[in-house]
Amino acid sequence: MVAVAIAETDRPAAVGASLNVEGVSHAFDIDGAALPVLNDVSFNVRPGEFVALLGPSGCGKSTLLRLVAGLEPPRSGALFEDSRPINGPFPSRVVVFQDPTLFPWRTVWKNVALGLEAQGVLKSQRPRVDAALDLVGLSAFRNAYPHQLSGGMAQRVALARALVNNPRILILDEPLGKLDSLTRISMQAEIAALWQRSGFTTLMVTHDVEEAVFMANRVIVFSDRPARIKADMTVDRPFPRHRGDPKLAQLRSNILGLLGLDANW
Repeated sequence: MVAVAIAETDRPAAVGASLNVEGVSHAFDIDGAALPVLNDVSFNVRPGEFVALLGPSGCGKSTLLRLVAGLEPPRSGALFEDSRPINGPFPSRVVVFQDPTLFPWRTVWKNVALGLEAQGVLKSQRPRVDAALDLVGLSAFRNAYPHQLSGGMAQRVALARALVNNPRILILDEPLGKLDSLTRISMQAEIAALWQRSGFTTLMVTHDVEEAVFMANRVIVFSDRPARIKADMTVDRPFPRHRGDPKLAQLRSNILGLLGLDANW
C-alpha cells in the first residue's frame, strides 16, 4: 500500500472520542508485595488527537494502555471516554498489539471479520470487512492465509481487524516494534495516513523517539517506574511531515535529553 499524504486542511471532522486520565496510579501484586507501576498520571486527549507515549522500558506505558482499553481497573484514579467512566472493554476502544496474533487457519478476510462475527452482525455487515481491507491496501490478499504474508502485511491485517469495528479510540501498543527498519518506516506513514483519513483518536506506545515525533501531534514523556509524566510536548508541524525537518530534529533531541540519552545521539 502506498500512503497518501493528506494536508491538515483536508482532514475530516474528528470522529474520535475524548479521553481523560485523572490521577491514575497502579501497582502489581508480586510475591505478596505491591510493585508500583504508575504514579498519579493525569492527562486529557481531545477527539481526533494522535498522542504518543514515550518512556524507559518497563516504566508502565503498556499498563496504562490496558487501563485505557478497560482490560483492568486502576488501583486509584479514574479514566473517562467522552466523560463516561471506563469500567471495562468496549468496542469503541480497540487495541493493536506488537504481535498481529492472527489465526493461522483463517484467511485474511476471516481474520478481519472476527469482531463482527463475535458481535453476531457479520451477515449484515460484510461490506465493512471489504472496506477495512481496502483501507489498508490488502483487498487482493483477502483469501490469503497468514503464513503467506510478510510481517508488514500481517500487521496491516491486525489494523484492518481493529478498523472494521469503527473505533473511536485506536490503542497501539508498539505496533511496529518487530518489523524491519524499511517496513517500519513505510508503516509509520501508512498509519499516520489512516489516522488523518479516519479522524479516530489514537494513543500509541513506542520506544522510537523519531517514530513518535513523525506520527503524533503530541508526545507524552514518562519517567522510570513508577511512571509519572515528565513532559507533554506538542508536535506543531503540518502533515505530510519530512524526517529531515529541523524542528522535528530539535524536538527529538529535547525528548532524548528528557530520557537521558542525548549524549549518545
